[in-house]
Amino acid sequence: MHKSLAATHARVAFVTGASRGIGRAIAQGLAADGHSVAVGYREHGEAAGQVVAEIEAAGGRAIAVGLAVESRNDIIAALARIGAAFGPVGVLVNNAAIAQEKPFAQITDDDWNHMLAVNLRGPFMLSQEVLAGMVTGGNGRIINLVSIGGQWGGINQIHYASAKAGLIGLTRSLAKTYACHGITVNAVSPGMVATAMTAAELESPAGQAKVAAIPAGRIGTVDEVAAAVRWLASDAAAYVNGQTLNVNGGMYFG
Repeated sequence: MHKSLAATHARVAFVTGASRGIGRAIAQGLAADGHSVAVGYREHGEAAGQVVAEIEAAGGRAIAVGLAVESRNDIIAALARIGAAFGPVGVLVNNAAIAQEKPFAQITDDDWNHMLAVNLRGPFMLSQEVLAGMVTGGNGRIINLVSIGGQWGGINQIHYASAKAGLIGLTRSLAKTYACHGITVNAVSPGMVATAMTAAELESPAGQAKVAAIPAGRIGTVDEVAAAVRWLASDAAAYVNGQTLNVNGGMYFG
């Protein structure tokens, strides 16, 4: 189980897409740091329950919360459940996302709209719904999982890269707007990390070429990404705001 991160006062953390992969590692890490954690999931309820069980077995507090992040009604219901169990959300981690490998000319309107609904509109609505409570409390953390693709562009994932670039813009804008309330809004941008969502890309020629070009000589781990999120959620990062923290083994420095 994860070791705790020092200098962190406990908040209620909501991690979307936390039933597996990067989200699972983030949820477990935040729980180890003393936060009460809502494990968000869409389809993998059994896996989310397992994450909750592992957190509780280690002495932490957690619940599993199902929602579609592109539905404001689902978001409101999820936050109400979290509030009843633990109190208002003080750390929001917008991790839930979808990906799709498709040449630009073949992307349909539905592809585009669904990609932006999950990867950009979802974080927008979640942030909007939690910020009022954070303002009232005088502190809070919003941490958005973006992507190296949103920084340097995509070839067969142009709609994905566009949504993640938009999320970086949302991050910076919210950071400027809410810093005066003691709230920080930052992004973590993973490079190549082995997860279920990236499996197709890692198997493609383009993905294999990316791995071969990583200066560190390897792909990243979910725990390495989670460590960046944990730090941004901690008291040690209270003066870090509007930043995109790259966790990519030297693939991109922007």
